[in-house]
Amino acid sequence: MKTKLFLSVACLCLCLFANHTFAQLTMPHGGGSKKASVSEQIGLTKITIDYDRPALKGREGKIWGQIVPFGFTDQGFGTSKAAPWRAGANENTTITFSSEVKIDGKSLPAGKYGLFMAIMSENEITVIFSKDNMAWGSYFYEPIKDALRITTKASKVETSKEFLQYEFADQTENSATVVLSWEKWKIPFKIEVDVINNVISSMRNELKSDKGFSSQAWVQAATYCLQNNTNLDEALVWAERAISMPYIGEENFTTFSTKAMILAKLNKKADADALMKKALPFGKMMDLHTYGRQLAAEKRGAEALEVFKMNAQKNPNNWTTSMGLARGFSAVGDFKTALKHAKLALTQNPDEQNKKNIEDLIQKLAENKDIN
Repeated sequence: MKTKLFLSVACLCLCLFANHTFAQLTMPHGGGSKKASVSEQIGLTKITIDYDRPALKGREGKIWGQIVPFGFTDQGFGTSKAAPWRAGANENTTITFSSEVKIDGKSLPAGKYGLFMAIMSENEITVIFSKDNMAWGSYFYEPIKDALRITTKASKVETSKEFLQYEFADQTENSATVVLSWEKWKIPFKIEVDVINNVISSMRNELKSDKGFSSQAWVQAATYCLQNNTNLDEALVWAERAISMPYIGEENFTTFSTKAMILAKLNKKADADALMKKALPFGKMMDLHTYGRQLAAEKRGAEALEVFKMNAQKNPNNWTTSMGLARGFSAVGDFKTALKHAKLALTQNPDEQNKKNIEDLIQKLAENKDIN
């Protein structure tokens, strides 16, 4: 009886294994290569390279022109009779851009691309961005699916790189150079992003969302344009919405002064000055102090002095406003009165760093020198 029961259980188990797919356990990546991913963000644009990293495994001097053949080749498998190198190992090396970019000066739309390379020689390497990003290697490569080709050349280094590696080098605010390093070769191509236009495009979209339901968002957008001296007419509209848009507009120093600065940038000085007069009563101590210093730097001494006087009246007995008066009187050439206010500021408990700065300014005023 026990024997029959055992046989029945064994048969049941065999049937279960025969009728169910075996679930694979998670194992390390094999084949001598390592999986890798590297990302970089330029402005708002995210760039990601996913690839497998083959190793030299003692093959130094045999990579370029041998393991990685020169030119387009028939690999003896698949449909391609003129295939480039897969620029890595195993499945496609891919590169993904979240927005449009330029590769060595040539435009490439946002998207995910298969990355291939045809190594013609050390001085002529064709880098291919293919719309086919799902293939295994380059066995089924089709030129018709190329989105872009650029030509670059390799440089040689002294130290050998065991595992193939991609990295981002020579980074600036709007560009970076992708460098493939393996063995003693480095293969570069440059990526450039129109950061400012991308940001402005993003802001336009976000201002239509829930993020646009505050005056601060419109001020932020207008200020970005002001700082980058771009789209100033559009920035002026955004600044006005921060002031007067129903339900969210606010009349305060920040909204008024933002619009005023844009008007000044558009050479509408009279309008800018008139708006700043509306802004001043809303200003806090540092708002007024900063604006007074701006006027003094623009050699508008009399106007700067009036702003510093207003600030001292609103915020008396403070070393910042006393120094404001010192700067204001200095701006109109009254160094004696300026010196008096600077010495007063020194007695009003500035921190150590500002105390040292005030002492230096007192020395200049004693020599009848402008401190602005």
